[in-house]
This record gives sequence, structure tokens and C-alpha cells, in this order.
Amino acid sequence: MNDGGLLAQIERLKRQKKAIILSHFYQRPEIQDIADYVGDSFGLSQQAAQTDADVIVFCGVRFMAEVAAILSPGKIVLLPESEAGCPMADMADAESLRSLKKQYPEAAVVSYVNTSAEVKAESDVCCTSANVLKVVNSMPQRQIIFVPDRNMGQFVAARTEKEIILWQGYCYVHDHLGADDVLRAKQAHAEALVMVHPECSPAVAEIADYVTGTTGMLKLARTESANTFIVGTEIGLEYALKKAAPGKDFIFSNPDLSCFNMKLTTLAKVADSLEKLGPQVSVPAHVAARARLALERMLTFY
Repeated sequence: MNDGGLLAQIERLKRQKKAIILSHFYQRPEIQDIADYVGDSFGLSQQAAQTDADVIVFCGVRFMAEVAAILSPGKIVLLPESEAGCPMADMADAESLRSLKKQYPEAAVVSYVNTSAEVKAESDVCCTSANVLKVVNSMPQRQIIFVPDRNMGQFVAARTEKEIILWQGYCYVHDHLGADDVLRAKQAHAEALVMVHPECSPAVAEIADYVTGTTGMLKLARTESANTFIVGTEIGLEYALKKAAPGKDFIFSNPDLSCFNMKLTTLAKVADSLEKLGPQVSVPAHVAARARLALERMLTFY
């Protein structure tokens, strides 16, 4: 079936199943175009929780669909590509986190939203790239176990008086961006503003004008007077940036930064998922209840 036929099928199935489609910024352009909401992982889950849809089609990766399931009990949550995981989220597991908590019994656990439901359940509070500093600084504990991203943890450690106990996870996409990539782009575009994701290495963060998440980058693109931006994040954001600020130039300092898992979702898989109402993502009730507490605490920082 051609794309036109798939689009018609998806629209028909959405109406029949009373479904909404959510897409992360890193998804393929055609997936972003069919979505009811496009955003970052937690913002999408908030949207899902606020709708009266019966079915949520989450075009992203597994931990995102888990968050939607936790915050939207009673709704069917679909992940069109069942193999779409997050390697960084997989670098943290609940058993290892419990062991680390025993080593630091006075520490609070702040987990990045890019974690499994089981890890969230072992956490005091979750955070996003947008509110990580607010969350960490709000904790009464002096010691903070930050899981799983070592780069974001180092970014926070340099900007807080808290003692940050780092987990050694990382995003393979953002970690691949080198400071030399950014410096070469700056030499070629001296007038440009540099904005990079906090999942990038400290060396990259140090030479950026702004260190912010995807939603923050879109806001900067709209509000800053600069016409050229050097961008340090996954290439999928380029589509949303150009829509947000037409006429401005976005230079991706390493255009090879592409998340394999984010690109697994296709129009055909979305149509098939709606047709079959699968693959479904659910979280065991005892895990969901504890993870929901950590997520709801995070909501107070929005």
C-alpha cells in the first residue's frame, strides 16, 4: 500500500478505535506529520493522560510507552515497533540500583525519565532534561544518586552544591558528538548560536551557548534573534526546528547522529498496530504504583 493509502487507513482506524497518535521529535518526518501531538517523551505522556482517547499509539521507544501506561491507567497503549528500545535506559536495572542505594543509604535517587518502569519504581523522583537542576536542588538530601546518564549527571554536578553519585550510562547518539564537531561548525558559522542536549559530553556542553532539551531548543529557535543555530542533538529534530522557525538555518554539527530505534516506526507499522491493537505496553500494577509516585513528584516542577 502506498503512503496515501496508509494515511487514509490510519485516519479511519483512529476514528474507529478512538485513538490518538503521539510522536517524539526524533521520529521520521512522516510519523511526525500524522501525529496528534509531537513533543518530548514526558510532554507526550502528559498529553496522553489529559485526553479522553481509549487508545494511545506511542511512536517512540519503550520507556516512553511505559510512562504513558503508568500515567494513563485503563487506556490501551500501543508501541507500533515492539523492538524500539532505548540503549541508555537498558544500562540501568532495578537490582543494581537497589545495591547502590544500600551503599549510599542517605542519598536520594533522581532518575532521568529515560529509564525503565522498574528503575522509576526504585526512585524518589524522576526528572527531564528541562527540569533536572530544579529537581536535584529541591531534594533535601545532600547526596544524589543520578541514574542513568553520566553526561547529564556531570552537567548537573558542575552546577549544584549537591554530591552527585554518577551511574555510568549514556546515550550512544549524543555521546558520539565530539567537541571538535562543534568547533568546526563554529569556525564555519561564527555568527551562529550553539545549542546542545545535556546528554552530550561535558566537553561539548562547555563550548555551547545553551544546553537544553529538545523542547528548549525549539523555544530558542522561535525566540532568539539569531538566524543560524548549530545544533547538537539527534537529526530528527531538524524537521521540527524548520517548522518552528522557517527561514532560519540549523546546522547539525554531526548529521550522523541518528537513533536507530527511533527510526524503526513506519506508517505501515502504525496502521498495523491500530488494526490489531498491538503490540500493547503495560506495567505491572505494583511497579506502576511506585513509579507513578516518582513521576507525579516530577510534575510539580512543570
